[in-house]
Amino acid sequence: MIDFDSMSFNELISGQIMRALAMHDPQYAELSHDQVANRVTRYCFMGAVAKINGLPFFPKVAEFCDGSLHTYCDPTVLTRGLFSPLCVTGDKLVVAVANPWSPLPDEYLAPRFPDLEIVKIVTLASEIARAIESVAISSGPNRSDLEAIDVEDLGDDIRDFDVTTDYSEPMAQLVATVMADAVKGRASDIHFKVEKESFYYAYRVDGDIGPKVEIPMKLKDRLDAFLLNLMKLPTEIRATAPGISGRFTISYFHRPIDIRYERHRTYRGYHVTMRLLDKSNINVTLGKGTLAFDEETLFELSKVMRVPAGIIVMSGPTGSGKSTTLNAILRELNRPDVNILTLENPVEDEVPGITHCDLRSAKEFKPMIASFMRSDPDIILMGEVRDIESAELAIEAAVTGHKVLTTIHTPRASQIIERFEQLGIERWKIAQTLKAACAQRLVKLLCPYCKEAKHGISELNRRTFNLDESWGDIPIFEAKPGGCPECRYSGYNGRTAILEIIPITPKTSDMLSKGEISPYELEVKIQEEGKLPNLRRSGLRLLREGKTDIEAVSKVIDMTYTDE
Repeated sequence: MIDFDSMSFNELISGQIMRALAMHDPQYAELSHDQVANRVTRYCFMGAVAKINGLPFFPKVAEFCDGSLHTYCDPTVLTRGLFSPLCVTGDKLVVAVANPWSPLPDEYLAPRFPDLEIVKIVTLASEIARAIESVAISSGPNRSDLEAIDVEDLGDDIRDFDVTTDYSEPMAQLVATVMADAVKGRASDIHFKVEKESFYYAYRVDGDIGPKVEIPMKLKDRLDAFLLNLMKLPTEIRATAPGISGRFTISYFHRPIDIRYERHRTYRGYHVTMRLLDKSNINVTLGKGTLAFDEETLFELSKVMRVPAGIIVMSGPTGSGKSTTLNAILRELNRPDVNILTLENPVEDEVPGITHCDLRSAKEFKPMIASFMRSDPDIILMGEVRDIESAELAIEAAVTGHKVLTTIHTPRASQIIERFEQLGIERWKIAQTLKAACAQRLVKLLCPYCKEAKHGISELNRRTFNLDESWGDIPIFEAKPGGCPECRYSGYNGRTAILEIIPITPKTSDMLSKGEISPYELEVKIQEEGKLPNLRRSGLRLLREGKTDIEAVSKVIDMTYTDE
């Protein structure tokens, strides 16, 4: 079966698609069904789907969507069914579909447009989402709307805040619009900041914070109180707590999205950061989507997952996808004969068959882990090692025969060992229980629709990033300044994870315990062998393949040195 762009096709249809792809390009005949999602472009794949069904393929349709047609439809049904009415021409209703084999468009639209003949065209699933969103959501609050917001009344408490509905209360409408635009724009975080003479919000998309959107200063207290109301927290807490943490849920076209809220006091007011945990959009399948690692990395990761007991640690800065990768590993390890328990803050991805527990306060950590150890676990996921207590409990769990997955904040994989030592764990204990030290980064991908070809890397950049002379002649790509509509004028579209793995074999464990080799020397030794996935090598591979540019790679990896 082929899984592509949120669609699954049975064996019969998958076979037809493969034959159509092979006719277009003979090299596609070599692909297995599992490789299609990562090796075939969306344009090529959907073009093949259209050809099989004898339908025209239009990659761009959102701009032609007649919003009045959507008043007869439930956007949730359209989103899940991957179809959208576009326009009426004569006695025909033109409908864009991503899956021509699905009977849902005919069954749903025929009763709503009984006098019209349904005519289908094929387009991308992302284009259908754009069409639905373009007529359902505004592009942000305008200045007159903001100025009209009353700053006196607080309004009612709101739970599971629906951001795709209209509110008569202006502040509710403002917050709903800001959050809906964040989901629509694939933002990972929303920032609200009060400075000396300005109050604004901004989105973080693909790792970068975008332009500031100014809000009238008079609204800062009103918006602050409204967000606390969403979590049912008293507004008085602002005067007593330097930092406030909380959670609430929004509904986007009936799709639940968790919001992790963090607020701290600043000199001029406050800074609120809200992380969007869009569970329905999280792609936590190894080898696909954001986690489309190369075959070398997937092989080494599969070896790590087969370790029967010990600690597997994922390191990297905040927002580098550590938890997402560990959740993908858990999905691979999840079987009926295995008892998996997780302790997270917050729970980001619920997996059927796995017992998820959320940590509500730091005081709960030790008793929860103690309870875990008495619950007959095979695999334990600890959200993060923060202090000596959590480090000792991870070591204890590993020593007693459990497989422990956790995260830690270090720049490089080899520094995981040193970080455990800094927390107070003896080197021999770390060496005997640590089975794999991993480091991960998310690298921005160039927009495939507007990226620009370039002949080689400049001499200055070659010297700066320690690249040999051959890079001066290698054809590469770079982001187009100002981008295009497809990438929201950024030049980049999405991110992909790269991974560094340092396995701790019995021989390596013995050498580390006796002090015969330092963690850094181990890292250099593994790099010299060149057999295991390495951040620098993986970043350069993406650059050579034309998937990213030197600016994006050097932003997440320290390229100014090399030990190779």
